[in-house]
Amino acid sequence: MGQKVHPTGFRLGISTEYSSKWYARSKDYSSYLLEDYRIREYLKKQLENASVSKIVIERPTKEAVVNIYTSRPGIVIGKKGEDIEKFRNKIASILSTDKATVKVNVKEIKKPELNSNLVAENIAQQLVKRVAYRRAMKRAMQSAMRLNAKGIKV
Repeated sequence: MGQKVHPTGFRLGISTEYSSKWYARSKDYSSYLLEDYRIREYLKKQLENASVSKIVIERPTKEAVVNIYTSRPGIVIGKKGEDIEKFRNKIASILSTDKATVKVNVKEIKKPELNSNLVAENIAQQLVKRVAYRRAMKRAMQSAMRLNAKGIKV
């Protein structure tokens, strides 16, 4: 059996960016990493239907910035920004800081058919709804190629 390389680790720094952008001393590193994991786990659970592609966490000095990349920003923001405030409060409690130091940014993905995570999520949702798997794959490939993707592999 051949040796497998993790796809994110293989592309990191070349075509893929880090999902966490911060620097910590060795004694703080593990706590920061665990906090990032808990934040991502919470947001993915709350935003299952919002088509979230990735969550990037940045930590400039004494604050935290959480960028949520989604194709449906309206679902993430909620009515009059209520959901964003709820997320800020929960993230502040996970980080055990006050909510003034936490910022949550929602960034829209203009073409979700070209984002691999969103395409895979869409196919998975169709399979749960009992759509024929070949039809779901063909439809995803056709919509990606129609939007000038260089290629797609399902």
